[in-house]
Amino acid sequence: MQIAQKYPFVNFVKSNWLLTLGLVAIFAPTMLLIAQLSWGTEQGAHGPIVVATGLWLLARQWGRIEAVIEPPPAYKVALFFIPLLGLYFLSSVTQIIEIQGFLMYGLLVTTLYSFVGARAIRRLAFPLFYLLFAFPPPDTVVAIITQPLKIGISKAAIELLYALGYPIAGAGVTIQIGQYQLLVAAACSGLNSLISLSAISLFYVYVRHELDWEYAALLILAIVPVAIFANLVRVLILILLTYHAGEAAAQGFLHNFAGMTMFVTALLSIFALDVVAEPLWRRYVKGKPSDVG
Repeated sequence: MQIAQKYPFVNFVKSNWLLTLGLVAIFAPTMLLIAQLSWGTEQGAHGPIVVATGLWLLARQWGRIEAVIEPPPAYKVALFFIPLLGLYFLSSVTQIIEIQGFLMYGLLVTTLYSFVGARAIRRLAFPLFYLLFAFPPPDTVVAIITQPLKIGISKAAIELLYALGYPIAGAGVTIQIGQYQLLVAAACSGLNSLISLSAISLFYVYVRHELDWEYAALLILAIVPVAIFANLVRVLILILLTYHAGEAAAQGFLHNFAGMTMFVTALLSIFALDVVAEPLWRRYVKGKPSDVG
């Protein structure tokens, strides 16, 4: 009873339990497929965390939308639902999991829209957007975004280590250090976790600074540079491990250690940036003239 009072979203699920069971029965196979193909990989390991924290955000926000709930006319719902349903079944036949996942989520959001209306959906915009990170993006999109970043990070790592006296050079997609040769794609594989880093950082920024959206937007803009910096640290660690400990050591347990270091570096950078920037923001941007003097 206390949970239902604290999170009115629970009451909504209870009162529409038949619809909830129907949606679960229809979409559970897609989520199971996503879990099998994506959530077990480094790129998609954040998926279960995003689902759990995203549902928590929805439950927390639900009490704020009750005053603006206004179900739309049936024809408006049909305009979204019918095309999405057709595309969803088509994608389930082709088993293109990246498309199938997003179409499934579109159907879920459309169903929610049919009960609460557009104004309520706008108030739930961030949790609904955040939950998109649980679905794997198309590989081609990831490649287009990360390939230039991989090349740029590799060049930066090579120039830095060369300046420090290491025998290192790069040609095309390879990095040569001493007698060892690394592929740029392998050294920069952490960039595929850019989505994971962005999701976790977004959750932190929203929960901590939800009411100050201008400052939250400032931190959100810093997420991508921070993620790139964290990946540069990962690449440097892998190159140095290869040079000093050998290729086998760099590709074994220490490879996973470099990935963990990347995540820790990114999160600590966001935390540190927040600690430094927040008092300056409040004093010089939000503060009154009397606060500055």
